[in-house]
Amino acid sequence: MTINTEDLLNSILESIGRIDYIRPANIPNIDLYMDQVTTFMEEQLKSTKRYKEDKILTKTMINNYAKNNLLPPPVKKKYTKEHVLVLIFVYYFKNLLSIKDIEILLKPLTDRYFASDAEFDMQQIYEEVCKMEKGRIEQMQESIRDMYASAQDAYEDAPEEEREYLQLFAFICNLSFDVYVKKQLIEKLIDQLPGGRIKK
Repeated sequence: MTINTEDLLNSILESIGRIDYIRPANIPNIDLYMDQVTTFMEEQLKSTKRYKEDKILTKTMINNYAKNNLLPPPVKKKYTKEHVLVLIFVYYFKNLLSIKDIEILLKPLTDRYFASDAEFDMQQIYEEVCKMEKGRIEQMQESIRDMYASAQDAYEDAPEEEREYLQLFAFICNLSFDVYVKKQLIEKLIDQLPGGRIKK
């Protein structure tokens, strides 16, 4: 097995540096039919796909999200800019959280800020989160470099022909542990929200 993990790491770190978000200004200001929503999301998020044939969002997914209260129903079969913003949140959460957890997390947002005259609206909430996340990219890159360096120091006594795989395995375990711990924290925080498992 010959993987140039250093090159792979640098490529990943560069791609993290290019992470961007769908800017609200790029979301059409007119209400969209479902086909237009799926086409828009596919175009905007295609760089996040692992495999070419993967679908970002399908009609079935959108219908399920509405049925499971993740997304307010469309108005006369049309979806607003706010619907699209909620769908973007759902897209990022669905790889990490259960549908029920996403519903609990988003319900206070959609109840209070969706199509309302509140001081904050969905667009402001979305932009603030994106700004905060963009500000963390360098810190994340540094953390990933540290995990990689730690893995490269592992298995010094292993046979040379096995060391590369074992170090890659250690790096993946390091990254996975980070995700595992943060997922546990996220779930515990969601349990505290209205509708969560912890009853007030």
